Amino acid sequence: MYVTPEQIQASTKVNMEAVLSLATSQFAAFEKFASLNANAVKAAFEDSMANARALAGAKDVQELMNLQSTFAQPTIEKAIAYSKSVYEVATSTNTEFTKASEGRVTEWNENFVSLLDKATKNAPAGSDVAVSAVKQMLAAANSAYDNFNKVTKQATEMAEANVAAATETVKGLAKAKKAA
Repeated sequence: MYVTPEQIQASTKVNMEAVLSLATSQFAAFEKFASLNANAVKAAFEDSMANARALAGAKDVQELMNLQSTFAQPTIEKAIAYSKSVYEVATSTNTEFTKASEGRVTEWNENFVSLLDKATKNAPAGSDVAVSAVKQMLAAANSAYDNFNKVTKQATEMAEANVAAATETVKGLAKAKKAA
């Protein structure tokens, strides 16, 4: 049982494709973050300029106070939208990374079991116990990995629910403040 240069080349190619795919995904996420930040800075600058013009045009103290109180609501809404967008980009990038890593782990496990089966055929008598132990350890590791992924997904879902609830709470508070 020997590893051929073709097998090494095929394995290297698959690994390189996986790395390039992840790099492309990370670069796309970086572009999204850069775009979000640029848009947020531009919007903040434009809002500041508009607010300064409005404040400069105030005719009395009461109008000045009214203008200042109206500036807070749009700012809060934009901050919430920005935070939500950042969270969505981070979550989608994490999902892509998780899918890729799960695929690689599954492929690695399949290759390892196949290699182990091939080794078993050529192994001396009595090595069945050792091979069985390795397979059991691999099964236990896979089970632990699956449980970890389930817990991680549950935590992500809880975080998403908390973000949604916090967003709704802030919007409700802002509406109540505006109505008052």
